[in-house]
Amino acid sequence: MAVQTISIATQERPPSALRVAKPPRDAVIGSLTADEQVLLTKLLTEPADYMDHPDFAKRGIERRLFGGNAKAAKRMSTRFVELPDPVTDSVVAGERVPALTVEQEQHLFKRFNYARRQTARILASSAGKQLSGAAARRLLAWGRRVLATRSVIVRINMPLVLAMAKRTRLSSIDFNEMISEGNMALLRSVEKFDCSRGFKFSTYSCRAILKSFSRVAMRASRYRGKFPTEFDPAMERSDHVEKQRVQVEQDCVDELKQILLRNLACLSDVERTVINERFAIDQSPVDANPGSKTLEQVGNIIGVTKERVRQIQNNALRKIRTALEESYLAA
Repeated sequence: MAVQTISIATQERPPSALRVAKPPRDAVIGSLTADEQVLLTKLLTEPADYMDHPDFAKRGIERRLFGGNAKAAKRMSTRFVELPDPVTDSVVAGERVPALTVEQEQHLFKRFNYARRQTARILASSAGKQLSGAAARRLLAWGRRVLATRSVIVRINMPLVLAMAKRTRLSSIDFNEMISEGNMALLRSVEKFDCSRGFKFSTYSCRAILKSFSRVAMRASRYRGKFPTEFDPAMERSDHVEKQRVQVEQDCVDELKQILLRNLACLSDVERTVINERFAIDQSPVDANPGSKTLEQVGNIIGVTKERVRQIQNNALRKIRTALEESYLAA
């Protein structure tokens, strides 16, 4: 049976037959809770479709599906009085529900689609007009029934996704991703299942779940075609900058050694001695006392105070810096 659809949202100006219902007055919206405002927006902006059923045209169908005609829980309420239902109450209570019979499953899907049908009728009756406060509250009440019934159906059939994922587990795909895709396929199946054809929901949803697994596999295959290697966080950290810095330092050291060896900075013998001893430039690993010397130790070698050594060192470094700059400019 074809899906019955009443469009309530469009980006362009809709034709007169598909005009959208307008939100109620600000005072009505202000009286709603945050969750109710979100649900109202969802109902007004998404297409209101449902799977029609021949029983919906029969007298007393609402009483058979919900135990009675829709009646607000209290004045100005956005909820209906809900009568006990064995399957629904067991699921809400978190109890383990055995496999549903065909009659029980059809009853749930009739409740779900009848509630969607009622929301569509309310929106159609207000097409092109502003929802009244009473219509908005009634729309929310039926919307709650839609969500509640869908939640029951999904929770009952969740094990089906897990079973199908284990049965068709693919080593190249993350198991959690398969479960996620399977759950989304289950939700879509609930929206599109037509119980009037007499089939079990599991027959319909299993095909949809398997198709979702196939889409995941195809998406993973395309991804591997573009990125043939696994992601390695270590590859994200390049040492190019560090290598470049070390190379520059080594080049500077080599250039400094050439300046000192050829005395391109025109240093005196005392200045060369101070630089060599302070920075251990000419020392080899086999020297008796390798490493740089303090100002006082260098002063004892050349026979001056450590303050005088500092002055000689600073003057020599200025000459070396000038020679380095001239060398780089020439290069």
